[in-house]
Amino acid sequence: MNRTFIALGGTLALALGATAVTAQAQYRQTIPNNPAQCAAGAGPSVMVTINGVSQSRGTMRIQSYRATDRDWLNKGRWINRIEMPARAGTMRVCVPLPASGHYGIAVRHDVNNNGKTDLSTDGGAMSNNPSINIFNLGKPSYKKVGFDVGSGVERITINMRYM
Repeated sequence: MNRTFIALGGTLALALGATAVTAQAQYRQTIPNNPAQCAAGAGPSVMVTINGVSQSRGTMRIQSYRATDRDWLNKGRWINRIEMPARAGTMRVCVPLPASGHYGIAVRHDVNNNGKTDLSTDGGAMSNNPSINIFNLGKPSYKKVGFDVGSGVERITINMRYM
């Protein structure tokens, strides 16, 4: 009986390890913008309309997060990242998601492509367009940015902010 338990425990430990690796693989996926993933019948995904892009220069970075205290804007906890050339005015981006749930989207416009946040030129925004000020240093609560996504395509609008 004890041997069976040990063998079973070893098997369970391996199975749990594999599950942890699978769950980990759902983080930090850099993907292209693919509008087909937001077509009718596709999903779960979110079609993001980004308004107010200041100029056709630099890179737009769109990242999805689970809208939880553990994940929202925490290092390495983003799910999907889409990077693409900025286009002044309005841009549309399809962000596929791993499952139905509660999510948040963060957008950053790196105007000079230096990989750093330059407060004087770069822009940013988040789902539900929360106010950003010096007191929350650009990190509003996950409760303010979160929105629900079912099995289909959710549509949201994000308004860019620049200094």
